[in-house]
Amino acid sequence: MIRRLLPLFLLLAGLARAADAVSVAAAANLVYALDAINAEFRKTAPDVALTSASGASGSLVAQIKNGAPYDVFLSADLDYPRALVAAGQAEAPTLTVFATGRLVLWSVKPGLAVNDIAAVVKNPAVHKLAIANPDTAPYGRAAREALDKLGLTAAAQPKLVVGENITQTAQFVETGNADAGFVALSLVLSPKLARRGTWFEVPAALHAPLDHGAVLTRRGAANPAARRYLEFLRSAPARKILREFGYAVPAAP
Repeated sequence: MIRRLLPLFLLLAGLARAADAVSVAAAANLVYALDAINAEFRKTAPDVALTSASGASGSLVAQIKNGAPYDVFLSADLDYPRALVAAGQAEAPTLTVFATGRLVLWSVKPGLAVNDIAAVVKNPAVHKLAIANPDTAPYGRAAREALDKLGLTAAAQPKLVVGENITQTAQFVETGNADAGFVALSLVLSPKLARRGTWFEVPAALHAPLDHGAVLTRRGAANPAARRYLEFLRSAPARKILREFGYAVPAAP
C-alpha cells in the first residue's frame, strides 16, 4: 500500500514545487530595479523560487510565443503584452500598467553638455550616438520618435550605433564606444552608473508615453505564485523602489 502511494506523493510534491516557482521576463531597462524588487518579494514570499531574465521587450515576446517558460512578462510598453494577449499567450484581465519610464540623453565624455539634443546630434565631436533597436526596444522607439519630432533624424542617422536592448545601449556609452546615447533614466540612476557622466531628460512631449505593462502569460495564469508576484508589483515596497529608479507609478490601489 505504501509503495503504491509513494509515486502519488512524489507527483503531488513535484506539483507543489512547480506552483511555488515563478519565472519573470522583464524589459532590459528594469534590470537593476528588478534586483531590488525581487529581493523585497523574497522577504514576503521566501517559499517561492524566483528567477528572472531581461532583454528587449520585443525579443522576450518572441521567446514567449516560441514556448519560453515565463510566468510573468514585464514590458517597457503596452503594445507587446497586448500582442501576447491577442495571440492567446497571455491573460487579458491581468494586464496592468505598473510604471512609466523616462528617456534621457546620457554621456560620460568629459566636457560634453547634453542639455541640448540638437547641439549634441550636430556636434562634430560626437561621432557615435547610441540608440536601442527601435524595432524591438520601446526606449529605442521613443528615441527615434524624439529625433523625428525635432527634425534631427537625417543628421543623426550617420552617427547611430544600435544596441540590441537598452542595457547594451548604455554599455556603449559607459565604455566610450559611443559619445552619447538615449537610455533609460532607471539605468543612469542605478548603483552601477550613478554619478557617471551627465544626463538630460528628453521632454515627454517628444515621444509616446513609456507606460510599462505587466501581464501573466498563459503559463503563469495557472500559477498562484505568479499572481502573488503581480500583486506585489502594486505594493508600497515595490512602488517605492520603482520611484527610486526614476519611474512614475500609478496611484496606489
